[in-house]
Amino acid sequence: MSHPEPPPAGGIIHDIGYRGYAGPRLGRGYLLQSLYLQGFRSTFGLGRTARTKVLPILLLIATVLPAVIIVAVEVYTKQDAQLLSYNRYAMFLIPVIGIFVAAQAPQLISRDLRFRTVSLYFSRPLTRADYVLAKFGALASALFLLLSAPILVLAVGGVLAKFPLWQQTKNFLAAEVGALVFALILAGVSGVLAAATTRRGMGVAVIITVLSVSYTAAVAVQGIAQSYNNVTLAGYLGLFSPFTLADGVQIALVHAPTSTPAAPPGAGGKAIFVLVAVLLVAACYGFLLRRYQRLNAS
Repeated sequence: MSHPEPPPAGGIIHDIGYRGYAGPRLGRGYLLQSLYLQGFRSTFGLGRTARTKVLPILLLIATVLPAVIIVAVEVYTKQDAQLLSYNRYAMFLIPVIGIFVAAQAPQLISRDLRFRTVSLYFSRPLTRADYVLAKFGALASALFLLLSAPILVLAVGGVLAKFPLWQQTKNFLAAEVGALVFALILAGVSGVLAAATTRRGMGVAVIITVLSVSYTAAVAVQGIAQSYNNVTLAGYLGLFSPFTLADGVQIALVHAPTSTPAAPPGAGGKAIFVLVAVLLVAACYGFLLRRYQRLNAS
C-alpha cells in the first residue's frame, strides 16, 4: 500500500494575481517636487482637515484686508501719492507674520522629527539635502506668498488710483525683493528653532518669543541710542533682530524707506547688513542639513 508523499518543507507561493509596477520611475526630482508642494500646501491647510485651514486663512485675510482698505481710501479720496510705501508693509504686518511662521514652521519641520517619520522619506531615493531644500523652500514660499499678496493688492490699487505707472512698477518690484528677503530670513530662523524643539507647542512658543523679544529689544535700544545722538550705533543695533535685519537689507538693496528707529549707517553699514543676512540664512540652512545628517546617522 503506497503512502502519500509528505508536503514539501517551507511555505508555498500562490499566484494571486498581483503584478509588478512597469511604469516610469520618476526619480528624485519628482520626489523633491512632491515634497515641496505637499509642504507648501500644508502651510495653508490644503489637503488637511478643515480645522487646520482656519488659522492660515484668517492670517492671510489679515494681511490683505488693510491693503484693501488703503486702496479704497486712495481711490475714492483721489490721493496724489501712496498712503503707505510698499516696502514698509512687511514691518506693518510683524504680528501677523510672527504668528504665521510660529504656527507653521513646527508643523512643517518638527512633526516629522517628533514622530520619527523622516526615515520613511529617506527609504526612497531622496537625500537629506533634498528633504531640507523642500521643507525650507516650502516655508519660505509660504511666507513670500503671505507678504506678496497685499503688495499686489496695493499695486493694483495704485493703478486704479492712476499713480504714475512706471513708478508703481519700480515700487512693486522693490517690495517683492524685500518680501523675498523677509521670507528667507524668517524661514531660516524659524526652521532652526522648530528643528531644535521637536514638540510643536514648545516650537510655537520659542519662535514667538525669539521673534517678539528680539524685535522689541532691538527697537527699544535703537531708540535709546538715538536719544543720545549715537546714530551709528542705533543703525547697527538693527542686526540683532530678524525683522530689523531684513528691513535693513531691503533698505540697502532697493533704497526702501526705513520702518525702524534707525537705518543702516552709510554704504559700509548697508554692506554689513547684507553680509550678515547672507551668513545667517546660510548658517540656518547648514544647521538644518547637519540636524538631519545626525538624525539619519543614528
